[in-house]
Amino acid sequence: MDANALRRAFTQYFVEQGHTAVPSAGLIPHHPRAPLFTNAGMNQFIPYFLGEERPPFTRATSVQKCVRVRGKHDDIDLIGRTTRHLTFFEMLGNFSFGDYFKELAIPLAWELLTDRFGLDGERLWVTVYKQDDEAEQIWRDSVGLTPERIQRMDEDNFWEMGETGPCGPSSEIYYDRGPEWGPDGGPAGGGEERFVEIWNLVFMQYDRQADGTLVPLPKPNIDTGAGLERILTILQDVPAVWDTDVLRPIIAHAERLTGRSYGEDAEVDVSLRILGDHSRSMTFLIGDGVFPSNEDRGYVLRRLIRRAVRQAYSLGVEKPVTPVLVAACIEVMGEAYPDLVRQADFITGVVAREESHFRATLRSGLAMLDSELARTRLVSGEVAFRLHDTYGFPIELTREIAEERGATVDEAAFDAAMAHQRERSKQSGRKAVGGGSGDEYRRILKDAGPTTFVGYTDNSAVATVVAVVEEDGKDTVEVFLDATPFYAEGGGQVGDTGTIETDTGRARVVDTTYALPGLIRHRSRLEGGHISVGQTATATIELERRAGIRRNHTGTHLLHWALRRVLGDHVKQQGSLVAPDRLRFDFTHYGPMSPEEIARVEDLVNGAILADDDVVVTVMSKAAADASGAIAFFEDKYGDQVRTVRAGSESFELCGGTHVARLGQIGPVEIVSEGSIGSNLRRIEATTGTETLRRLRQTEHQLSEAAALLRAHSDELTPALEKKLSELREVELRLRKSEQAALSERAQSLVAQAANGTLVARVDGLAPDQLRELGGQALQIGQLATVVLGGSPDGEKVSIVAFVRKGASPTAPELVGPAARIVGGGGGGKNPEQAMAGGRDATRLDEALDHVREALR
Repeated sequence: MDANALRRAFTQYFVEQGHTAVPSAGLIPHHPRAPLFTNAGMNQFIPYFLGEERPPFTRATSVQKCVRVRGKHDDIDLIGRTTRHLTFFEMLGNFSFGDYFKELAIPLAWELLTDRFGLDGERLWVTVYKQDDEAEQIWRDSVGLTPERIQRMDEDNFWEMGETGPCGPSSEIYYDRGPEWGPDGGPAGGGEERFVEIWNLVFMQYDRQADGTLVPLPKPNIDTGAGLERILTILQDVPAVWDTDVLRPIIAHAERLTGRSYGEDAEVDVSLRILGDHSRSMTFLIGDGVFPSNEDRGYVLRRLIRRAVRQAYSLGVEKPVTPVLVAACIEVMGEAYPDLVRQADFITGVVAREESHFRATLRSGLAMLDSELARTRLVSGEVAFRLHDTYGFPIELTREIAEERGATVDEAAFDAAMAHQRERSKQSGRKAVGGGSGDEYRRILKDAGPTTFVGYTDNSAVATVVAVVEEDGKDTVEVFLDATPFYAEGGGQVGDTGTIETDTGRARVVDTTYALPGLIRHRSRLEGGHISVGQTATATIELERRAGIRRNHTGTHLLHWALRRVLGDHVKQQGSLVAPDRLRFDFTHYGPMSPEEIARVEDLVNGAILADDDVVVTVMSKAAADASGAIAFFEDKYGDQVRTVRAGSESFELCGGTHVARLGQIGPVEIVSEGSIGSNLRRIEATTGTETLRRLRQTEHQLSEAAALLRAHSDELTPALEKKLSELREVELRLRKSEQAALSERAQSLVAQAANGTLVARVDGLAPDQLRELGGQALQIGQLATVVLGGSPDGEKVSIVAFVRKGASPTAPELVGPAARIVGGGGGGKNPEQAMAGGRDATRLDEALDHVREALR
């Protein structure tokens, strides 16, 4: 059975058992309690397990792409050195949300493995939590597993999301690969390479409280995860995951690139496996919207790419390797993940540029590290920082190379150097704003249900107040309604403002956000009276503000389409702000946009607006939207039913925001700025409608004022300005010549004061550069050996210059340095023939020059 057949068989089996097949989520999770990358099948279901959202199904199954490189599940250092560890892998899973529990989860897993996949039941072992008698009984009595192949474990068989929240025991299924792979003893005491975990069944049956107590959940859940690559190893009867059909073809490409054969040498094999594994991670991460950078997810991607490049370099490969490996990965994985095929050129381009940048400094960086390791077993923090900052070595790469040589890195000193260089953001998620607690919001959601949003069609609505929560500060409250026309901040669009009125009070809504998914919070300031639960309220949004937001949101869609048309399909939204007065759009792109590209984007957008096509909003299934070509975004989460917005004939996106009815309502669009916000990330700011007209009038007014100052008409501004600048240059040239002549005369006068080839004099009223030029002229005109001039341009600051013929003594710095210290300054440099210094005390300038004269005697 190959990988594609295994994916199909697993999914089909659980669909037959009443499960809904759910597509793999992206590798960038969106829940605040999720890890940096999606690392398990359950990540996309966290809101269901936490009770924050109501699941649209009670049973689900998925084949989830996963990356594990950081935190508790940091597998990167094990890659290539075991038969089973990977940074990118696929997790097969089945899930129950308050439906079935252990009594069905365990038999389903056993039936699939033994009946459908044909695994020998005599080679399967299981572990259960030490106190989970129920699971052991089901394995023994319902499945028929012999007691000696059921082992009890401690915390390894107890799953928890965090210090509080859903948790419960688990049962892991292991496959015995035979005595040639290690000692007997089962999973608890046998060889790790012999007893390989292939499936973990998690029984979420408790809610851990803050004091540590476990409260049974009213509806327990099931979360299981089976490693596709590990199961393939068994089904294909191969020694390791590296020999399966999802990895061996990629390693074969690595063999051809390096000229080394897999199996010829243990360390060469490790390098080839790393190339195979990391190529999959980098391919999928870039495909899901991650770009190499020095922060967060981008840093991990950069680390993987550069680690792979360094492995190839250690095998003697000088030419680029990552584009070939990415192409091989897409060839292997493209049938299961067709989006990789569509993005092949883009993904290849990203890795090629990143590898090129790193290879430019790799040789020099390794030479520096080799030099350090030749003299010490402790790489200093300064060297590690220079390798990171100058040569692009992630600290993990430096540590890895050092450990290969039996050395360590002073990481405390490295961290101190990094902290000194720049302040790094430690914020991994947005903090909730408001006065309520999570438990209070969950109670409101449970009692009142989700808020009904009517703002797509209504600007005002009559609703019932379901909760009022006081915030910190006088007369500031959070009002919750059963229905609202107020749009809650989301998808880049800011929340609405407006008013909420009841018979007893009026509140000014200053912001609208989600307290929890589905629960809309109106952050309000009481303007009179009070608002109470149960009252009938009239909620009204600010119409003019909403109109500006609608223009900018639909304008953002057109801008995204035009950017992809002009720059290429690699352009992906990375963030946005849709405000009433402007829009901001962050997107992936390699470098600055040219003025011509910006103009083409503006022309495309405004051309579409002039066409005045309808904006059509349709709700359809996610599958239908995908099939129709709707664009979705990595940071957003979508359910089975999605809202699509077709803005004209070209733009088609998934979006929950508010939009204009026709494109002509947007008005003129102007791109105000375009710039970098990070590695491979660009930001555009733009205006629409009345704001663009306001800017246009402001610009016209400024041009008219400038033309009036030049005594010209506005349409003659450029030639009038060019004429004025030409006249100014002529005046500056004449002034410069006059100053040169004056300085020359002054130099002649000063030379007359020289004695014995030496001139020391005070000359006030000149800028430092004029004083330096005067000294140089005096040296040349008088054929002098030494010239020292001091002066003050303003009666306070001091400048001292010295010119000395080659070979003369004292040197220029030796004359200027001590004199400068007398006037409260310093300087002088290292040039023996010319020096300049400054000071702050003009009252001691004569004393300083006397010191110079004494030194020359």
